[in-house]
Amino acid sequence: MSTERYLNHPTFGMLYRVAPVADSRDLYATLYAQRIFFLVTLQERGAHFEVIPLMDARHFAEQNLARSRREGPEAHARWRQLFDQTFI
Repeated sequence: MSTERYLNHPTFGMLYRVAPVADSRDLYATLYAQRIFFLVTLQERGAHFEVIPLMDARHFAEQNLARSRREGPEAHARWRQLFDQTFI
């Protein structure tokens, strides 16, 4: 399973997925200026982008890390690396 996923935002350009949040919702960050975070809801007719603060984004990513521990050490290591690259 690859954790890398990208979207193209009409204004901010390329976004990369930081963490899954819920069904059809994921946390994304801008690829080049990594301090703008979005909750993205994928819908049949496109995507809905909601800008969120850094601390909210970090909270969602930490929840994903806790879930990934139950999936096993390999999945957790991949998400931990992405978390560290994004927030540390």
